[in-house]
Formats: sequence, structure tokens, C-alpha cells
Amino acid sequence: MNSSSPTIHVIIGGHRFTREQVLAWEAERLPAAAAKIGLPLPAGDLARQRAAFTEGKLSLGTDEIKHRLRRDLRIGEAMAYTTAQLSRGRRATSVCELHVSGGSAAEFVRWFDDTSRADYTRSMTAAHPDHFLIQSLPDGRQEVIETTGGSPLPTRFLIDYTDLSTLNTPHHPDADAEAAGVAVTGKGLHIGGVRHEFRDEPGGFHARLCVEFPRATLPRILSEHRRHLAIEFCNWVEFAFGDPR
Repeated sequence: MNSSSPTIHVIIGGHRFTREQVLAWEAERLPAAAAKIGLPLPAGDLARQRAAFTEGKLSLGTDEIKHRLRRDLRIGEAMAYTTAQLSRGRRATSVCELHVSGGSAAEFVRWFDDTSRADYTRSMTAAHPDHFLIQSLPDGRQEVIETTGGSPLPTRFLIDYTDLSTLNTPHHPDADAEAAGVAVTGKGLHIGGVRHEFRDEPGGFHARLCVEFPRATLPRILSEHRRHLAIEFCNWVEFAFGDPR
């Protein structure tokens, strides 16, 4: 959209983190993600590694990714079922906030929601090393295969951004834009959802990024997933408004 990258600061648990710190978290996840999917760790700086690893994942294709991760995905689905059943519809949240100088809330959400973009699948996948597959399905839902923060295993789930029926997190009336929807397993079990809200501020916008997990989810996963949110959304903001690093 714009020719220069925005400035981004991250707030997690009341503590402020710089873009450089978030990039360091991303670099730390690359070796584990490469080993999990069976691809070599790319050489070069983080920008080159990100681009090369993204290309490697995309070149595998959907079927091969699912084949390589088939054992973990079976275990992950069983764990998701058990956790959701134990939680009985109750939720726990993982929250991260961004303050962005540049762009607007509505512009970002339009970019994020635009599944017709030629680079949609690439940009969704590139935002985090642990994104093995993110694509839009013919029915409009988003298919995701990723390792959530703090989890030892990748999982597959679907996000329906037209369905808010089982979200526990209320909509904030001051939000200027949002990306929200329920998350279900491949068998249709509701396991959580997202309510990402964005509010314009002078010179930019504020993002409150919230993921709902089943209440029985381990606290470590809830805590570590805040870094996952920081990594992916900082990259998405830069992809949307400027040149990614």
C-alpha cells in the first residue's frame, strides 16, 4: 500500500517489546519449524530465510504438507477434542496488542480479508515459520495448519469469519474494524475462535489480538501464543503497508 514500512510496538502482559525483539522470536522458531516439516534450514539473514522457507512450504503443496504432518495432526486433533470436551464451552484467551504508526484499521482489515489477492496464500504462510498452510477454501472458510505458541504439535483447524456464534469475547464498541470468527476441527467441533479488533489512533492504529482456546488449555500455550500473535501480525502489517524486512 505505502512505500515505507510502519513502526510497530508490541504490548504483551503490560510489557512493551520492539520490532527487533519480535524478529528475534521469529528467528528462534525457524529451526524447529523447518525440522518439523522436513525442509532444510535456509541460509542468510531473516528476510532471506523467511522467503526461502515460505517458498519451500508452498512448493510442497497441500497434500504433501498434510502427508508429512499426518501423525502429528492425528494426535493434535485427538488432543483438541479432549481439551474441548473437558472445557465444556468455556474459554481462555491469549492476547497481544500492537501500536502501529502508519496505515489505518480499516485498510489493514481490508487487506487481511482480501482472499482474492494474488499473494494471499503466500502472505498468510510467510507471516510465521510455524504456519505450514493457510489458505481460503471454496466455502469461504480459512484452513490453517500451524503450531500454536508453546505447543509441541501442529494442528489443523478451520476459521469461519462469518460465524461469531460461540465466541465468548464481546465486541468492543470503540473498534473501527475487526476480524473475528469461530474455529472448528475438521470434524466440526468448536474449539475456540478469534476476535482481532482494530482502532484508529493519531497517525496509525491500535490492534487488540485475541485468540480463544478451550479453558483446559495449558497456561504455557496461552502465554507463548502471545509471541506467535506478535510475530504473525507484525509481519502482516508490514506486508500490508510497506516492504517486509
